[in-house]
Amino acid sequence: MIAAILTSGCATTGAGYRVADITASEHYFKKEFVKTDLCTLTVFHNFTRPNTQLTVYIEGDGMAWRSRRELSEDPTPRHPLVLSLAIMDPSENTAYLARPGQLTLLAKPDCDPAYWSGKRFSMEVISAMNSAVDHLKSESRSKEVNLIGYSGGAIIAVMMAAQRNDVASLRTISGNLDPETVNLYHGVAPMDGLPDPIDHSVKIGPIPQRHFAAENDRVIPFYITRSFAEKAGDKEGESITVVKGTTHYFGWQKAWPSLLDLPLYKIDRAKRQVEKNQKETVLSTF
Repeated sequence: MIAAILTSGCATTGAGYRVADITASEHYFKKEFVKTDLCTLTVFHNFTRPNTQLTVYIEGDGMAWRSRRELSEDPTPRHPLVLSLAIMDPSENTAYLARPGQLTLLAKPDCDPAYWSGKRFSMEVISAMNSAVDHLKSESRSKEVNLIGYSGGAIIAVMMAAQRNDVASLRTISGNLDPETVNLYHGVAPMDGLPDPIDHSVKIGPIPQRHFAAENDRVIPFYITRSFAEKAGDKEGESITVVKGTTHYFGWQKAWPSLLDLPLYKIDRAKRQVEKNQKETVLSTF
């Protein structure tokens, strides 16, 4: 899947590009372009200790749309929130992975706009993102991956984790974990081929995880996170942390260091089996 790796050697334009490049270089994050079968994906990474776990931050949808009806020509985020969170992470091997069309080599997306709009959660996109992670694993010589996804990048992280067998942990931040329901909430047209949150939540159930919800999130309502956690096997919502003083876009940088220290939720398989047996026993009495 990886056809070539191109190291950045030219200037890019646009405020989002410049801020990201400056932010990354000031913290010794190297920029690379990973060519996949779908498109070229942009990564920033800092590897300091080979053979240890790799932590990958996955960007949100960015500026995919100018308005409800007008598609953006370039989905690059204006502000590098997710990149800044990656830089704050004390992990020894850390990477930031942009979505298709974002922060591209010549400041001009090299993929069909459908892949940052109607097809942004398609299996073609997931395959490309997984290819980039495979490359980063090879570069860092890591055996396991920690995935962290923000907003639309959260369901991307979930879908990736559902396909991989090397994911040590999963975290989501203001995660769009049910795109169809979120679209209905905002009154926008549904997309074809959206991921099934039930299917993927079941598959990633055994993975240690934590889902961070903003206290004042008007983009992703809390019930989206709660519903997803329940489907993943967390009936009591123990995997969810509501972060005070945050919105969908603001407050995360201040809170992030302490949030990273929170324990991950792990399904108690023995407890779940006992509950299942008890339920089956009750049902058999009728």
